[in-house]
Amino acid sequence: MSGILDKEQTIAGPGFNRWIVPPAALAIHLCIGMAYGFSVFWLPLSKALGIKDAIKCGPDVGFFGQLFTTSCDWQISTLGWMYTLFFVLLGSSAAIWGGWLERVGPRKAGVVSALCWCGGMLFSALGVYMHQFWMMIVGSGIIGGIGLGLGYISPVSTLIKWFPDRRGMATGMAIMGFGGGAMIGSPLAADLMKYFATPTDVGVMQTFIVMALVYFVFMMAGAFGYRVPETGWKPEGWTPPPAQVNNAMITQKHVHVSKVWGIPQFWLIWMVLTMNVSAGIGVIGMASPMLQEMFGGSLIGVAKKFGELDKAQLTAIAGVAAGFAALISLFNIAGRFFWATLSDKLGRKLTYVVFFVLGGLMYFSIPSSAAAGNIALFVGAVCVILSMYGGGFATVPAYLADIFGTQMVGAIHGRLLTAWATAGIIGPVVVNYMREYQLGLGIPREQVYNQTMYILVGMLVIGLICNLLVKPLDNKWFMTDAELAEEKRLAHEKMAASEVGVSTGGADVVNPAVVVFAWLAVGIPLAWGVYRTMQSVAKFFA
Repeated sequence: MSGILDKEQTIAGPGFNRWIVPPAALAIHLCIGMAYGFSVFWLPLSKALGIKDAIKCGPDVGFFGQLFTTSCDWQISTLGWMYTLFFVLLGSSAAIWGGWLERVGPRKAGVVSALCWCGGMLFSALGVYMHQFWMMIVGSGIIGGIGLGLGYISPVSTLIKWFPDRRGMATGMAIMGFGGGAMIGSPLAADLMKYFATPTDVGVMQTFIVMALVYFVFMMAGAFGYRVPETGWKPEGWTPPPAQVNNAMITQKHVHVSKVWGIPQFWLIWMVLTMNVSAGIGVIGMASPMLQEMFGGSLIGVAKKFGELDKAQLTAIAGVAAGFAALISLFNIAGRFFWATLSDKLGRKLTYVVFFVLGGLMYFSIPSSAAAGNIALFVGAVCVILSMYGGGFATVPAYLADIFGTQMVGAIHGRLLTAWATAGIIGPVVVNYMREYQLGLGIPREQVYNQTMYILVGMLVIGLICNLLVKPLDNKWFMTDAELAEEKRLAHEKMAASEVGVSTGGADVVNPAVVVFAWLAVGIPLAWGVYRTMQSVAKFFA
């Protein structure tokens, strides 16, 4: 089995069709992207024992008591720690094992990711059955979090090497899948829990088991679909443009991952990603209550503020807000592909300038559009913001490849993802605590987000400055020819004998039907997820 997973076994020969690699990456990202949708389990799990109503723990049972208790239900705030662990472990595991991934190749990393993510879900299912939250923390939170990190970065370096002519588009396709994972997984989980629920069981355990098994099949198929090009391979008829022609930011040399911590440009891009994600994640986490509190009864044609609505009216606007949340999730996903693809034309640095300038204008407009009661402008601004939030994730791998070279871009991307973990703390803290502070001052609910939006504009200004300071690297940071040759040896690379489509009689020509089937295998679930999401979006427009 180890021989099948070795990187040497994944090196593509003449005539290989590179278009089968993106659906392989999507197969993995669509599965691990369910991390975004895990909140669908919180409410059922909070009533795992009581079924209809939660059996509340006594005041003597704190967080650590809930890890081991079997006599009362878990609080939703306690369950939320699994979500936190997902992204802490994603960033840290990607940073720790990124170098290992570059040397063993994406197939082995993809298999380990599948074992961790799906095995973690099965261990969590056992935790649900035994009502032991510590098992869910270890299973999905820690083991699954490691699988997230390895699965997230596994295709980055490979896709960039297969698509040197379209780096942004290639990584945008894969990372779009991570954003779309919850769009498929959340309604699927809801349907499964409804199917498995009984008068004595909320159906979460069975749902975990079924989803883990389905995900394992898709992730293993994706891992075995990964292939890496020979060293020096390039698309047929494509010639790398000379460095002096509008692409001074794109290097043909390579930086070793061990050096990036000391390179100023790495930390500038780290800040660029941190500021972009901090602002976006703060909004995505509070988009639904923000819409409800800012516009109140006007969402359902009632001339009342949020605090004046009765229970039935609050339920009605909550339904509208759920549709709004679904709408912005579509923009989050579409933005990953749109902006990353556009960056191939604009260049990565200019694309981030657009993110920060246009994004700053959008954030700045939110208080005034809310004060004017203009729902359309508010919704439009938030949708653009969320498209650029997703676009920031999808564009940054290509940005790193431009600046640091492609040899170890997956490992460098892994280290950069520590910015995501940081932003995951900064963004929600700023938005949530500023909201509570403003409410404490007696400011009306429809105005409590105003100062927060201006703070987020300030974050984008910091990101813009850092982005403008990014310059091409000094030659001292790049590997020498001898160092590069050694790294290629450790990565088990071999020199290219051909270009794509120029077969020399090898047996690596992929049947076009296989490529079509691979795209259908990921495209049909994605289309179903879009359909289910559009059903929710319809509630907003209704």
